[in-house]
Amino acid sequence: MKKLIVAAVVGLTAYAALAQGQFTFGNRVTADNIDAKVFAPGGATPLDGAAYLAQAYIGTDPGSLNPVGTALPFRTGAAAGYITSTGITTGIAAGTSVKVVMREWEAAKGATYEAAVAGGGVYGSSNPVTLTLSGPPATPVNMVGLQSFSLIPEPSTMALGVLGIAALLLRRRQ
Repeated sequence: MKKLIVAAVVGLTAYAALAQGQFTFGNRVTADNIDAKVFAPGGATPLDGAAYLAQAYIGTDPGSLNPVGTALPFRTGAAAGYITSTGITTGIAAGTSVKVVMREWEAAKGATYEAAVAGGGVYGSSNPVTLTLSGPPATPVNMVGLQSFSLIPEPSTMALGVLGIAALLLRRRQ
C-alpha cells in the first residue's frame, strides 16, 4: 500500500511539472530570424559582458509582468549585445498566451532591474512579445517578434533641477 501511495505522489508531481509552460529566453535565434541586439545609451555600442544583466519578465498583460528565471550577463566579443539563450519554465500553464519582455540594467547599480532603476543606473526594456507557452516534451517557443533597442540613462538630479528652474522662469514670464 505504501508503495502505491509513493508512486501516486511521484506521478502527480511529474504531471504537475509537465503542465508548466516554457519558452526560450534569448535575443539571437537564427532559426526564427530573431536578431535583437541590445545597445548602450546612444545606440552605437552593444552591451558587453557582466557589466549588464538581462532577465525575462512575463505576465498575462503588460501591467502584470513579473521576473522569471535568473538574470543573465551579456556575451562578449563578436557576440556582444546578445545573451545566451536559456529555457525557462514559467509556473504558468502550457497553452497560455502571455506577454514577455526582456529587461536589462547596469549590474553595478543593483542585482535586480527594480534596484538598478531606483539606484540611478541605466536600464531598458524590449517591446512586449506575445507567446503561447509550450509544454514538455515540445520544444520551448522562441521570442519571435523581439526587436533591438538601446538602454536609457536615468536622468540625473542636476538635469531635473535645471528643468524645474527653467519651468519656473517660463511661468514667471507669463
